Amino acid sequence: MRNWLLPENLEDILPPQAQRIERMRSKLLELFRGCGYQLVIPPMLEYLESLLTGTGHDLDLRTFKLVDQLSGRMMGVRADITPQVARIDAHLMNRKGVTRLCYAGSVLHTRPRGLDSTREPLQIGAEIYGHAGIESDLEIQQLLAEALAACGISGARLDIGHVGVFRAICRHGRVGAELESELHGVLERKDLPTLRVVTERLQGATRKALLALPELYGDGAVIDRAGRMLPKYPEIKAALRDLKQLARTQSIPVSFDLADLRGYHYHSGVVFAAYAPGVANAVALGGRYDEVGKAFGRARPATGFSVDLRELARTAVKETAAGAVRAPYSSDAGLASAIRKLRSSGEVVMVALPGHAAERTQPECDRELVKRAGKWAVRKLGKS
Repeated sequence: MRNWLLPENLEDILPPQAQRIERMRSKLLELFRGCGYQLVIPPMLEYLESLLTGTGHDLDLRTFKLVDQLSGRMMGVRADITPQVARIDAHLMNRKGVTRLCYAGSVLHTRPRGLDSTREPLQIGAEIYGHAGIESDLEIQQLLAEALAACGISGARLDIGHVGVFRAICRHGRVGAELESELHGVLERKDLPTLRVVTERLQGATRKALLALPELYGDGAVIDRAGRMLPKYPEIKAALRDLKQLARTQSIPVSFDLADLRGYHYHSGVVFAAYAPGVANAVALGGRYDEVGKAFGRARPATGFSVDLRELARTAVKETAAGAVRAPYSSDAGLASAIRKLRSSGEVVMVALPGHAAERTQPECDRELVKRAGKWAVRKLGKS
């Protein structure tokens, strides 16, 4: 085995892909800033108990662990930035009102999410803390739609669910924690034969409701069907009312899936995923996670989303990059002034170093600086 080979599902990002990712990162952070979201930069490493507080078993399995040589305590390399931002809101910002925060940085996974996924996503996202109403869920979903449009993703749609429906069915049906966990796994896999077997031991109304969940998928009409098929519990009525409001006010197409329990141990209400044409995996994930703030000792309602910039850069329509300007190596003061002026206007100027004058062009260059009548000017390469 060659020593310089990278581990499986880890890769270098080369130009121009790296430049595309950086442009997207800058564009999205500026979009978030304009909407009042303040940037935070959490550390890559934290003590394990802080990093995993309130996140459930799923994140624990995806987190690389190591021993801190200074304290002897267990530390983790973050697998998700959202819990870190929740900690910052709870203990460092310490605001009573609404707080909007955003972030961008690498995370590391012990195993990839999918066969072609990286174990080092470049995560960017936005979060709202301190507001429990459906209006903040709507704001976050609309911000996601704007973010996808800004990155050139066309034809995106949202798939929306609500984990409160499943929780209400289990709570009123007095389903034990072990069975609830088993049911969650079965519904997440959409394993209908196993679902029928597992629910045989439950009372009629609870079993009927659980068996109905996988059928409740589709457009806005699903919400009315759910109102007829599911028990009239107050929590379910409230969840369906919220979903109906989201259906009426979206700027991109939406579908609903009441058996979508993604991040069940982490989320507490509305959950959603964004999909783009021709892409099998979701390009963005989000939802409400009020209980994470509670786990940090400060109960703060919260909702947000995150996007993997690597995945987004592969998905988005490629932009035509502007070519660079080639300049000769010279101590001419006029040339130095012309180069500064071009660079300050946003142009890329590449100076040909001594010993390489024979290389008339570089792949990135489509123009060159030439001196005519004592003045430096830009001309297209290949023209006399």
